[in-house]
Amino acid sequence: QVQLVESGGGLVQAGGSLRLSCAFSGRTFSSYRVGWFRQAPGKGREFVAAISRSGGSTYYADSVKGRFTISRDSAKNTVYLQMNSLKPEDTAVYYCAASSVGTYTDGSSVGYDRWGQGTQVTVSS
Repeated sequence: QVQLVESGGGLVQAGGSLRLSCAFSGRTFSSYRVGWFRQAPGKGREFVAAISRSGGSTYYADSVKGRFTISRDSAKNTVYLQMNSLKPEDTAVYYCAASSVGTYTDGSSVGYDRWGQGTQVTVSS
């Protein structure tokens, strides 16, 4: 069974950077597309970024394009989300998710069937 464990969240000032990690285990990593989502207090879960099974293609929400970068390391079975130029509105719990079906351009949360527990990111102004 697939397990996803996020890490790397924390408190950072506006304009700063953080790198989130999502450690994948339990199945063949290369068979799964992986996405990052976030949920701010009182709001729904929002798509952030996704990466294809090969790692050759990525897809971003407009709100983070140019500031965030998603990548994957097949040797470590880990997906990263590098977040630069952080803004207070980026404050949320960040989740990674995986799916063995569908395409990386599917930004819907219902398209993912495996989820991590989340990691808190807080950006102060």
